[in-house]
Amino acid sequence: MQKLKEQLPPLDPLVAFEAAARHLSFTMAATELNLSQAAVSQQIRNLEQSLGVPLFTRAHRAVQLSPQGREFQHTVSTILRQLASVTADLKVPAAKARLTIAADQSVASMWLMPRLPRFQQLFPDVVVRLVASDDERECLADDIQISIIHGTGNWAGFHAEKFIEEEVFPVCSPNYLDKRKPLTSPTCLTNETLLELEDNHWDWMNWRTWLSGNNVDLPTEHRGLQINNYPLLIQAARNAQGIALGWRYLIDDDLNSGSLIKPIDMSLRTAFGYYLVWSDQRELSAMAAAFREWAGDELKKQSVARLPA
Repeated sequence: MQKLKEQLPPLDPLVAFEAAARHLSFTMAATELNLSQAAVSQQIRNLEQSLGVPLFTRAHRAVQLSPQGREFQHTVSTILRQLASVTADLKVPAAKARLTIAADQSVASMWLMPRLPRFQQLFPDVVVRLVASDDERECLADDIQISIIHGTGNWAGFHAEKFIEEEVFPVCSPNYLDKRKPLTSPTCLTNETLLELEDNHWDWMNWRTWLSGNNVDLPTEHRGLQINNYPLLIQAARNAQGIALGWRYLIDDDLNSGSLIKPIDMSLRTAFGYYLVWSDQRELSAMAAAFREWAGDELKKQSVARLPA
């Protein structure tokens, strides 16, 4: 840190430089900063001496940026604006409600994000922070007020309330089925290109488990495409690159729009599901409780609007 301090110029001359470079006027910079023109001029002169290069070319009643000054302006302006933005965020009044939500990437991307604007419309003064991670430890971190995560509902030290029952079924683009024979049973799927989610979660459904649950063995050698991100895998299905496993509620919007269809009408239900989870070491905050109620209402509306299976 000491070396960094030695390399950086003082902040005040940088602020004076940014204002003067933006206005191309020491006088206008002085007015903006509530300083004298002489003070701004001196700060910039001190900065130039510290850097060892001229930042401005000076003429009678006019200044222009030197080539070095123009290059320096780009960096200084960006950094100062970022610093101002971060500082403003930190100064959000403590009384302003904050809500930190966590969810795995599938739920965050495919269910929560399309609906979150409706929550923000209901609570416009709430500062919302969303953590999207497939790492359960991140979703259950101390700063997370409420999470939506996959499992059986057993997390030591946490309350868990079932949110989404796990129902999984094949989905694909209508274009994928063009010029193919109709798929009449799960056995037919073993000859198709299967889009496989590659992950480290033993309890997440894969094709072998789904087919086994429907009394079909998946050959060791089969056509497929492995992707380690579920939203991208579903995008591949939309692009007619193969057949994916679709989770009820997560892909309802695609089914309703017709971008995805069920090539066979068979589902597999499991003992797993998505849960609303929060620490049992503290009371659920008012905003987290409001989010819990809102999420439940959104799910009920989705169930009513859902197309018949």
